[in-house]
Amino acid sequence: MPAVTPLMVKQLRDRTDQPMGLCKQALDESAGDMDAAIVWLQKQNSKMTAKREGNETAEGRIGVSVDNAAKVAAIVEMRCESAPSAKSDQFIALANDLAKAAAGSKGADAPALLVEPFGGKGTVQDRINDVVGVIREKMVLHRFQRLEGGVYGGYVHHDGTVGVLLECKGAAANDELLRDVAAHIAALNPPYAITTDVPSDVVEKEKGLVKADMDADPKNTGKPANILEKIAEGKLRTRLSEIVLSEQPMANAGKYPNTSVGAALKKAGLEPVRFVRFKVGAVAL
Repeated sequence: MPAVTPLMVKQLRDRTDQPMGLCKQALDESAGDMDAAIVWLQKQNSKMTAKREGNETAEGRIGVSVDNAAKVAAIVEMRCESAPSAKSDQFIALANDLAKAAAGSKGADAPALLVEPFGGKGTVQDRINDVVGVIREKMVLHRFQRLEGGVYGGYVHHDGTVGVLLECKGAAANDELLRDVAAHIAALNPPYAITTDVPSDVVEKEKGLVKADMDADPKNTGKPANILEKIAEGKLRTRLSEIVLSEQPMANAGKYPNTSVGAALKKAGLEPVRFVRFKVGAVAL
């Protein structure tokens, strides 16, 4: 049996990011065999995950992955126990890795994704367990959504609690613009992507409110019907701009002055289709 040296312990730590003491123990238990030590660590981390199963996971982070060459994208919500852990480099990397795994997956839900291979080093669940072994907290893939066939942009707020995946149709991606629009969605959270997404009953309600406002305005008395119709159309567009992404003025007005989201995308040869906005702790609809 070869003697376990400090260099071997360091090499195992570099490969697994596990604590030095645990790496030493793994090598001792595995007779100095590096691959066997990694398997030993995975088993210990799996036990740690099981031990913390009942703990609450109220904190977390959103991860986004976009691959426009493959026309796939995904967004995930990872949960953990504490805010400091959610902000750690290991957890941030985990959320991003799982988003990338979800983008390349055909799994329909979280349980299906967790058993898929990950990077030739076990499964997606093993990847989570590795971070559990480092941070010593329960971690859960709470939800994910995968999109394919479009042009994609993504954005995650600096604190990781809100993330957006935007799908457009068009010839090519404009990464900066798509990210800016995704950031707009993160900030303003519009209910609908395009006007045709608005349910007919909501449109009729808005029309009724416009009519009531116009009927109450004495300035409209005696105006021709065609003029009143145009005024009503303009007011309806204004009201819809408050709830429809494509009609809203770009949030970054300094960068996109007097430009709606739809106009900015159209100028780049893109058209919004849909978006997914995740917020940590929000109830999935």
